[in-house]
Amino acid sequence: MTRLLLAFAFALAESGLGLGAIVPGEVAISGLAASVDGLLPTLALGLAVMLGAVAGDHLGLTIGRLGGGRLRESRLIARAGVDRWDRAADLVQRHGFWAVLASRMLPFVRTVMPVVAGAAGLRYRSFLAASVIGGAAWAALWVGAGAGIGASGVLGHPWVIGGVLAVGLLAVAARTLVRRHRARPAAPRVRPVPAVCHEV
Repeated sequence: MTRLLLAFAFALAESGLGLGAIVPGEVAISGLAASVDGLLPTLALGLAVMLGAVAGDHLGLTIGRLGGGRLRESRLIARAGVDRWDRAADLVQRHGFWAVLASRMLPFVRTVMPVVAGAAGLRYRSFLAASVIGGAAWAALWVGAGAGIGASGVLGHPWVIGGVLAVGLLAVAARTLVRRHRARPAAPRVRPVPAVCHEV
């Protein structure tokens, strides 16, 4: 039961709270799946991940519905990039269901898209279908990957576990560095002043 609650919580945090920069949900979910034995426990874990992802999407949708267009002017969106918000809003307006569905596989976008969909007033039926199908596909991908790793027996070797942890930590560090770099304002370009020669 603890694994199921953790799987739900990791998926919810990744999808609805944007905490993937701290602990990538995919890595945590794959790790949980690798530690599960048997088909039924793996399917139950997949269901918990899907429900967590859908719950996270609905949290974002609710924030979007309550905040509406004012969210675009918020400090959080200013830090993330108003242009990103505008692109996501344009995608929702033009593609609706497909925009929400495709966003599920993209880090950061999967957290913002439900909020944008709520603010844009996307029909709930379209949102729900995209959220459930996308959540199921995302859960199947990462639970399946973890189950495959667990079934291969490679986790019996300590160096493999250390390597997986090292790769996970490097991914977190790289993601953090990229976000910090993007958040910095660009230095203004200074054009060189041509030298003036005075003849004596």
